[in-house]
Amino acid sequence: MHHPGPPHFLAVGEAIELAPRDPDPEATYAWDVTARPDGSTATIGDEPVEHLEPDVAGTYVVHLAAPDGGHDLTVRAFASELTPSTGGVSGASGVSAGESGFESGVSGSGGRSGSARADAVTGDGGRPRLTLEPAIEGDEAVVRADPLPHPDGPETPADLAVEFLLDDRDNVDRETVTIDETELRVPLSAIDDRLRVHAVSVGDRGYSVPDAVEFAREDPTGSTVTDGDVTASHLYEPPAWAEDAIIYEIYVRTFAGQAGDERSGGDGAAAGEGETERSAFDAIVDRLDYIESLGVDTLWLTPVLENDHAPHGYNITDFFSIAEDLGTRSDYERLIAAAHDRGMNVLFDLVCNHSARTHPHFQAAVADPDSEYHEWYEWRGPGEPETYFEWEHIANFDFTHLPVRRHLLDAIDQWAPLVDGFRIDMAWAVPNNFWREVHDRAKAIDSEFLLLDETIPYIPDFQGGCFDMHFDSTTYAALRRVGNGAPAGEVLDAVDERAAIGFPPHAGFMLYAENHDETRYIVECGPDAARAAAGALFTLPGSPLVYAGQEFGQRGKRDDLAWEHVDEDLQAHVRQLAAARRDVTALESAATLHRIEWTVQSGAADRVVAFGRVHGDDAVVVVLNFGPETATVELPMATGTTDAVSGKAVGTGEGGLRVDSVLVVPAESETIEG
Repeated sequence: MHHPGPPHFLAVGEAIELAPRDPDPEATYAWDVTARPDGSTATIGDEPVEHLEPDVAGTYVVHLAAPDGGHDLTVRAFASELTPSTGGVSGASGVSAGESGFESGVSGSGGRSGSARADAVTGDGGRPRLTLEPAIEGDEAVVRADPLPHPDGPETPADLAVEFLLDDRDNVDRETVTIDETELRVPLSAIDDRLRVHAVSVGDRGYSVPDAVEFAREDPTGSTVTDGDVTASHLYEPPAWAEDAIIYEIYVRTFAGQAGDERSGGDGAAAGEGETERSAFDAIVDRLDYIESLGVDTLWLTPVLENDHAPHGYNITDFFSIAEDLGTRSDYERLIAAAHDRGMNVLFDLVCNHSARTHPHFQAAVADPDSEYHEWYEWRGPGEPETYFEWEHIANFDFTHLPVRRHLLDAIDQWAPLVDGFRIDMAWAVPNNFWREVHDRAKAIDSEFLLLDETIPYIPDFQGGCFDMHFDSTTYAALRRVGNGAPAGEVLDAVDERAAIGFPPHAGFMLYAENHDETRYIVECGPDAARAAAGALFTLPGSPLVYAGQEFGQRGKRDDLAWEHVDEDLQAHVRQLAAARRDVTALESAATLHRIEWTVQSGAADRVVAFGRVHGDDAVVVVLNFGPETATVELPMATGTTDAVSGKAVGTGEGGLRVDSVLVVPAESETIEG
């Protein structure tokens, strides 16, 4: 279906991209604004991909005439004063990440009228947040909204309005829908095949990232509630398997290291007569038992497609073929199967923003400005493509051109069924609306598919129907600062930034201290801080990432892995952290994080930070020590003196607990939460 997708929420002055989904590049598409608020003169152009910029607060309806019929899309525009102050711009086509987006039909508000707020922004704080909870109660589908004010603002949940919109794509008798402040109800009999409900909370300082739930007359994997043939599910949260995934990044071309090159017999020597030639994928298969022994359950492989032979693989020349220097498609599928046999999930590194300049389409565009491929790219001058950071080997795609979208969606359709998720490169450099289509497309293939975005700094609106999990670049930066001498408490400040910038509580994050783009943490910050940083990854809310080699002290960020120079103590430390993460309920991502009272009896106080984690009746206190000397801390709420990571007794006998790099001890949940 060419319907342009879910309804949109935005503020006057922001713009949204409008594009037909599953586009046919040969077809004709036409847009029109069929309903607008009084006083609006907003219009839409004549191209298949267009933008709407509301000029008056209120509700708009845009119509798409497509080969499969006409489609309406509801757009809710708030007053310009409510433009979110957080977020950022994403997309080469100028789409704002602050716009968020979703489908609709019924508009309602809790606590305030349905019209946009026109009063001035006052008080402290910023963007509110929202979580929707679906339920089936008797013969009704029920959606309850939990609006949360900005953590530093004066507002309370009762001060926030909730705006609901029904998805325009769904067939429902809208006259039967009732809204009472923060609750929406609809009879099950009024729902056809499915009903999606979208909403935002609205306060004095802006509107939230949208959230969405679905009621369906099918039995989708991961449904949260079921009654007869109707299921209810929350659409914008990570798959259950990913919430506590332990991720291992593999830089595919140097992973084998001196244990064997990408086309060797496994010992660094070329395969001899009668021997089967080994691929880079085979080298990874050979190490899967080792990777599994670390406690890892998810693999992220850097790009595996044909490229311009830059070792990183991000300059793609063929979006449909496996790189010959890595192996064959059969080799790749064998690796995926071997990982699945061990209960591991596999993430495909997806590149959509650009192609290599050696891509045949770009070469044709440069050679002939009249080539059909010239419109595939953005240009800053004759023969000079648009790019980022003056990267000279790539050229940015033009997402206003339907053949570009068609090409990339076809590639996604080819690779998504093989793997368990996409790690998405340069997500910020592609229009949000495209990612919303990718989100729905991937979830239609597998409702448990993971979409992990690389966006630095992170953008809260990407939570609204684009991605399930986000690179926590803010905590990464804090870990680097702390490793270089900043107070250790900055790590907790970084985690608090998630709510402060507008992410809802159900947002997922990937925690990392290094990856293939960064200097190794141990090189920049030293071995003592590296052990504490690893502790942070496994004890803070989020899914920890280990970059291959990080676990044993590798110093080169993209060099061959030095398997013959393993730091076995560090390796054991990572194994212990992974085991603690699995075994201690209070370390799960769902556990709440709390600041606590604690005292350093000895050691460098500014190199130490302590915090509590609580999950139901289970609670622990975590202490991280980034300094070179053992610290002794006093934790009044601790109920034990045995470290859950090392298994060792750490009590001093004088009310203190010794911590070398990381310490996890049981505690009283009431004291932590009190």
